[in-house]
Amino acid sequence: MALTTRFLLGSLNGALGPIRAYASEVISRPEHQALALSLVSLARGIGLIIGPAIGGFLAMPAEKYPDLISKDSLFGRFPYLLPCLSISMLGLVVLVACFWLPETLHRNHGNNGGDDSYEALEASSNIDNTEADLLGDGRSHLASKKSLWKNWPLMSSIIVYCIFSLNDMAYTEIFSLWAVSPRKLGGLSFSTDDVGVVLAISGAGLFTFQTLLYSRAVRLVGPLVISRITAVLTIPVQQSFPFIAMLSGISLSIVLNIASILKNVFSVCIVTGLIVLQNNAVDQHQRAAANGIAMTGMSIFKAFGPAMGGTLFSWAEKRQGASFLPGSQMIFFILN
Repeated sequence: MALTTRFLLGSLNGALGPIRAYASEVISRPEHQALALSLVSLARGIGLIIGPAIGGFLAMPAEKYPDLISKDSLFGRFPYLLPCLSISMLGLVVLVACFWLPETLHRNHGNNGGDDSYEALEASSNIDNTEADLLGDGRSHLASKKSLWKNWPLMSSIIVYCIFSLNDMAYTEIFSLWAVSPRKLGGLSFSTDDVGVVLAISGAGLFTFQTLLYSRAVRLVGPLVISRITAVLTIPVQQSFPFIAMLSGISLSIVLNIASILKNVFSVCIVTGLIVLQNNAVDQHQRAAANGIAMTGMSIFKAFGPAMGGTLFSWAEKRQGASFLPGSQMIFFILN
């Protein structure tokens, strides 16, 4: 049942591709495209961080909040109903809000229709030629759609995007497992509430960076340069987690939260740069299709992320006494 539900959630969630195409279409000035797409990545990144935090706080409420919820109540008998119900209600609110979003592509179609009518009036003396032109435009449009798979700048950015998505999903899986694992196995011995606090702080830090600093950085060096720099900086940040486990007390909390914020900020910067590459590699009418291809590839790669992360974590836990990269050091080394 859990696998079926997870499959349906992924199959029916195709909104991210159109949202990215929509964000690039509503921006009238090209220099603001990176900022608009970064806000989409910000919203998604915060959702990926806050979502597990909500699950951690609301799961098993009868045990965590016995004064508010009794064990004989509905939420006591079904300990994971409350987080699932809360997120479902949030999704319903978002669905209703989508009906108030203004359409973008039909205005362009209207303008094109006016141009086509003007050209048709000019060519009214030769109906056959006009029909031939329309057929030619149709064939050109079909050929343009087919050429998406032959568009190497688009395909190369999608390949990099898929590989990074696999890495990011594996990290998300491994981080939670590593944080709750015992100290003797190189973990932090955190509870689910502790993990939720770290993720919530990361979400707040990510929001602050995207709203206050990212636009300034884009104006200075551009989104692609930021993506390259953050991709390099992600390596030492990820490799620092095994050594963070050696700390304790307030120093552990401070350093762990800083590293988690940096990792999530870098991830959003990388994704934003890749999305800008994808949108710039195609025409406007192809952006939704291009983002759909990217999302399909990303979903396929992400499907292997949790399995790969869990398998890697289990294998690394068995080699605590290895002379070369023992335990969690090997985990984050392979992620890099």
